[in-house]
Amino acid sequence: MMELFIAATGQVRCLYGEELDLGSLGSPTICRVSHLEPTECGRWTADLSPIGGPILGPFAQRSQALVAEARWIEAHLPSIPG
Repeated sequence: MMELFIAATGQVRCLYGEELDLGSLGSPTICRVSHLEPTECGRWTADLSPIGGPILGPFAQRSQALVAEARWIEAHLPSIPG
């Protein structure tokens, strides 16, 4: 489920997904806010430092890192500087 956060200024923010054509809301600006990286041991981390967040993990599977990354971003999206 894609959640939209709408500021009083009309700015819409969300974790990118393809459930909704964001172009229908205006001209979207899409930026990377994190990095999924493999460790030397073959595990995965979600590095949220580009938005002032933590490094999550390590996780045994990349899919686990993706889920943790999305949950953290969605929980903190309203307060992330943008």
